Amino acid sequence: MSPEKLIPLLIFPIVLVLVLLKNRRKRPLKPQFLWVMPAIVVPLIGLGIWGSTYSPRAVHTPFGPDAWEVLALGAVLGGIAGWYRGKTVTIEKEPDGSLMAQASPLGLILLVVLFAGRAALRDLIQGHATDWHLNAMAVADAFLVFAMGLIVMQRVEIYIRAKRVLAGGTDRHVEVAA
Repeated sequence: MSPEKLIPLLIFPIVLVLVLLKNRRKRPLKPQFLWVMPAIVVPLIGLGIWGSTYSPRAVHTPFGPDAWEVLALGAVLGGIAGWYRGKTVTIEKEPDGSLMAQASPLGLILLVVLFAGRAALRDLIQGHATDWHLNAMAVADAFLVFAMGLIVMQRVEIYIRAKRVLAGGTDRHVEVAA
């Protein structure tokens, strides 16, 4: 196995354990700042896609309709995964009125499965992209768009639920856990 594939396999379990330990604690949730990460990620991924397809130094032709469909599929699937991952976050209102959030291990398991699937599919899809009449660059960019959709929809879902909890409602996941 090449070092490019072996190093992530060695580092990934360590990072996974650290993230699981970190997620055991409740953390303050500030709904007014949930827009920051999408505001950073969306333009960066958009610029990356634009730069890889429309820059004067692009090494391939601009995307056609089929490639844009692959990107749209990546965005939709990422949005669905993000919505579900946002649903797994437990949100509680503290007596002082602040919000606390705790990520579920289920959300982390979802991410692990998604990234493992991405790693497994990347070589398969890129190796057979021409046989399946897919643009290999669009497939690679679709994984980026998937991540963007995941981040945006997770934040949107958490924001909606946080506002509901702040307005005096309850978080459905808290009721189940209680």
